[in-house]
Amino acid sequence: MTDFKPRIIYYELPDGWTLLVGATDADNDYLSIKLAEPDDWWFHADKVPGSHVILRARADAEPSRETLKQAAAVAAYHSKARNAGVIPVHCTRARHVSKPRGAKAGTVNVAHGSVLKVRPDIRLATRLRAGSKFDKPRSPDC
Repeated sequence: MTDFKPRIIYYELPDGWTLLVGATDADNDYLSIKLAEPDDWWFHADKVPGSHVILRARADAEPSRETLKQAAAVAAYHSKARNAGVIPVHCTRARHVSKPRGAKAGTVNVAHGSVLKVRPDIRLATRLRAGSKFDKPRSPDC
C-alpha cells in the first residue's frame, strides 16, 4: 500500500456547482478514475498538458451551457494554455473516460463528448479548499 494522498483543488461555480481539479498526473488519475461518478462532467484542455476537471452532477438539476463553459474555462486555466486566447476543451460525462492498461499517470481515453471553445478564466469560480493535509485547521502552539 502506498501513502498517496491526492491533492484535489475545489471550486464553487455560480448556482452552487462544485468543481474538482487534479494538481498532478497522479491526482488526475485518482480524480478521473476513482473519484468521479458516472454522471459527473469531465473536462480537459485539448492537445496540451493540464489538469482533469470534474463538475459534480446534481440530482436536482442539469448544468446550463453557461455552467459547462465556466467549468471548461477553469480546465483551460489549469493547463499549459493558461495564457492563450480561446482554446478547445473536451467535455464529456465521466462514464466515457477510461484508463488504458499500462498507460502513464494522467493518460486517459475519452469515448465521446464535445469540445467547448473558451478563454482560460477562473474569475467566476470561488476556490474552496485544497484536498491536502494542509487544509485542516492547525492547533495553536501555546
